[in-house]
Amino acid sequence: MGSATNGADIALIIPARYGSTRFPGKPLAKIAGQSMLGRVVDIAKKAKAAHPNIHIAVATEDQRIAEHCAKIDAPCIMTSDQCPTGSDRVLDAVQKIDADIRFTIGLQGDAPFTPFTAIDKMITAYQNAPETTEVLTPIIRLRWAELDELRESKKITPFSGTTAIINASGQALWFSKNIIPAIRKEDKLRSSADEFSPVHQHLGLYGFRRDILEKFVAWPQGHYEELEGLEQLRLIENGISIQTIKLDVPLGLVQAGVDSPEDIVRAEGVLKKYGALA
Repeated sequence: MGSATNGADIALIIPARYGSTRFPGKPLAKIAGQSMLGRVVDIAKKAKAAHPNIHIAVATEDQRIAEHCAKIDAPCIMTSDQCPTGSDRVLDAVQKIDADIRFTIGLQGDAPFTPFTAIDKMITAYQNAPETTEVLTPIIRLRWAELDELRESKKITPFSGTTAIINASGQALWFSKNIIPAIRKEDKLRSSADEFSPVHQHLGLYGFRRDILEKFVAWPQGHYEELEGLEQLRLIENGISIQTIKLDVPLGLVQAGVDSPEDIVRAEGVLKKYGALA
């Protein structure tokens, strides 16, 4: 185990792109009267309150988002408009921060219901082992009822929801848009006292050690990454260790991502149901 850090080498970057094809201006869309980006920034500020030495910033290519950041008192870094992915934008921002950043968490600007506990646990995990940590990402073990809901949703949108296989140490062995593992003798498992299934759902939140993020952005798209549409498979295909962080939060809260204008209504319903975020 490496020596603990005080957080000064950690950055929490929020990539927020204005020019979404399906939902232009998405980070500025209002959810129950507050901008989506404002809600994400509140999560970042909560993380900084718990870990005062970390750096937080929004990374954007658009002046309209920069102006909004000024209104909500959020540090903002202007990045290239040529960044192909959120990870590229995160790295661009980190390279412009005047600090020796060694670990970076990318908090998506369209994920207003990301649990604070996910970020908190990722920061703590890195601080406890800064030399050996390469990549961290959170997962949730599904209850049987939640697994049934995921199966039903995949009948309509088969490429929504990602599952993960992990080893005994919590390292990710694989991720898939299919539900893995397949479960033989499921009825027997369901009849046991354990309410949880053996399936883990992945949250699209990553913490990268600086050198790993630089390598990741430079590598070409992986074969299985292209097939599945999952960028984390590029890491596994290149031999990078991904340590998972297990969370215990309401699944409906985590799944309330916003990809289209229609999702705003659903997000407001989730906010009404769950109230303040964990």
